[in-house]
Parts: sequence; structure tokens; C-alpha cells
Amino acid sequence: MSFKGKVVLVTGASSGIGADVAHHFATKLGAKVAIVGRNENRLNNAAEEIKKCGGSTPLVITADVTKDAARIIDETIDEFGRLDVLINNAGYGDTTPILDADIEIFDRLMDTNVRSVINLTKLATPYLEKTNGNVINVSSMAGIIPYKEHFYSISKAALNQFTKVMANELGPRGIRINAINPGFIKTGAFDAAGWTEEQKQKLFDKIGKKNPLGRIGEVTDTTKLMAFLASDEAAFITGCLYVVDGGGMAANNFNQD
Repeated sequence: MSFKGKVVLVTGASSGIGADVAHHFATKLGAKVAIVGRNENRLNNAAEEIKKCGGSTPLVITADVTKDAARIIDETIDEFGRLDVLINNAGYGDTTPILDADIEIFDRLMDTNVRSVINLTKLATPYLEKTNGNVINVSSMAGIIPYKEHFYSISKAALNQFTKVMANELGPRGIRINAINPGFIKTGAFDAAGWTEEQKQKLFDKIGKKNPLGRIGEVTDTTKLMAFLASDEAAFITGCLYVVDGGGMAANNFNQD
């Protein structure tokens, strides 16, 4: 599998799933990558790690996907002249129960997890059409199974439906679009939410024991799937949702305390 000469744009690429998939495309598959994030320091660190491991110098775009979609696409095209893969990974999470939450939380979730994806996909379409490119949306298992009382599940369900609807609209243009729906994955999101090492390990052990595959997910589990979906090997796959959860949904352990 090779992406030499191809351009991959990854949002939310300063850490976690986004950073790992950008690193993989650049260092293992030979792609040129544009990485997007709000935290300039972490984004630059991710870029340095890519260069250190032999990947071509990434285009670093410090931006907010909810405000800077046009600039993100324009800078990518100005730098590389083409776009082959758009990975909509940037997202926002909130665990406030709906009845306790201000409507502003819903607005922020939908703005980040849905509206920005729609906007970026629309703006990228003319360029993806030229390359027979594809789009990968990073959703969540919470978009398939209602997770507690959170608005988050609603936003990810909308993202899943957008993926399916757009498969019909983009297909005739030669563009594929799919979504991955991760379960519990070890990422920096837990640190950002203020979890201690003890709290994280307790959750990881608990979920891992319940999962049929006996462990919690790693970012590499999502990266390998996205690389496949973006490749020519998946040329007849579009409008699909792929769960990456170690069997957690099959074991019905997602909403268990």
C-alpha cells in the first residue's frame, strides 16, 4: 500500500488518533500531509515527530475547524496543488447530562462534530473530484448506541447519517466517504478531561476485561483501518460505518457501569 504523491489532510492532528494517522500516512505510506489543530505547540511537535521518522515535512495549519474551514482547504491546495484524502477527525466531547446542560453545549458539539465536517467536505469536494479521492469521518460508537444522556451521542449519530447521505451525492463524482466509530481508545482526551493516571488505568482495565478481545483500543487500531479505507483496496466501499471497539458493542458493555 502506497500513497506516494498523494496528499492527506487530517484535522485534530495535534495528538491522539489524528496525530497517529498523519504520522502513519507520512512515514509508512509516503503521503504528503497537512495537519490541522488549535494547539500550535502540540501541532509542531507532531510535525517534528513525522520529520524525525523520515516523513516529508508536513504542512502545519493552526486553525479552528469551526471558523477556518476555507483557509484550511485553501492553504492545503496552495501548498500541494491537490487533495486526495480528507480525514475529519477534529471533535469535541462533553459528558453533561442533557437536562443539566446549557443549550450552548449542544451548539458547540454540533458546530464542531457536524457542521465543521459538512463545511470542510463541501469545500474539499472540487479537489477530491479531480483525484478520485475520499473522505473518512471519525465518529464514535456513541453514534450507534446511545451513550448515557449526553448530547455527544446525538452529534455523532448525525455525523454517521451525514456519511451515508453524502455517499449518494459524492459517489457519482468519483468520491468515496466512510466513517469509523471507535469505542474506548487510549488517547490524550482523558488527560485533557483531567483524569488521573489511576483513574485512566482503572477504566482501561475495566473495559479491557469486558471486551471480547481482552484489551482497550490503541490509536494504531484506528489508523490501520483508516489507511485501508483510504486506499485503492477499498475502491468499492462507500457510505459505511466501521466500529473499532474490540467487540465491546457485541458484548453490550458500552453503557454498563
